Amino acid sequence: MATQTSSTIHADSKLHTFFVKQLQDIYWAEKKLVKTLPKLEEAATTAKLKEAFHSHQIQTETHVSRLESIFELVNEEPQALKCAAMAGITDEGEDIIDETDEGTAQRDVGLIFAGQKAEHYEIATYGGMHQLAKTLGYAEVANLLAQTLDEEKEADELLTSIAENDINYQALNEKDDE
Repeated sequence: MATQTSSTIHADSKLHTFFVKQLQDIYWAEKKLVKTLPKLEEAATTAKLKEAFHSHQIQTETHVSRLESIFELVNEEPQALKCAAMAGITDEGEDIIDETDEGTAQRDVGLIFAGQKAEHYEIATYGGMHQLAKTLGYAEVANLLAQTLDEEKEADELLTSIAENDINYQALNEKDDE
C-alpha cells in the first residue's frame, strides 16, 4: 500500500491552492529583491548599510532556492506570480534614490525605510505561510518557512540597529538646502 504525503492529501483543498498562490507571490518578491538589493547597496552612503544590503542580497538568493525546494515539497512547479506589494515597495526604494542627494545620511534613512518595508512584508507573508503549512500538515515546509522568517526578522533588526545607533543621528545634523 502506497503512503500519501500530507502534500498530496491536501493538494485539492482551497487552502492548499491559496498557499500555493502565496508561495508564487513571495517567490516573485524574493526574485525582485535579488535584483533590487544591489541597487540599494550601491546607493547607500555608509559602509554598515552597504554591508547589510549586500549580506541580505546573498541571503535572499538562498531564500529563492529554499522556495524552489518548497514548491517541490508541495508537488508544484516553481512559478512566480507578480507581487504588487513588493513591486510598489521596490519602486519606492528607487524613488528614494532619485529624490535624495548622493552621499547623504538622509538617503540612508530613506533606504532603511524602504528596506524595512520590504522586510515587514516578508515577515507578514512568511509568518502567515508558516501557520498555513502547519495547518496543512506540511512539517518540512513549515520548518523551512520558519527558518526564512527568522532570517527576515534578523535583517529587520539589523536595519533598525543601524538607524537607531547611527544613521538617524547623522541625518539629524544635515541641513536642508531648500
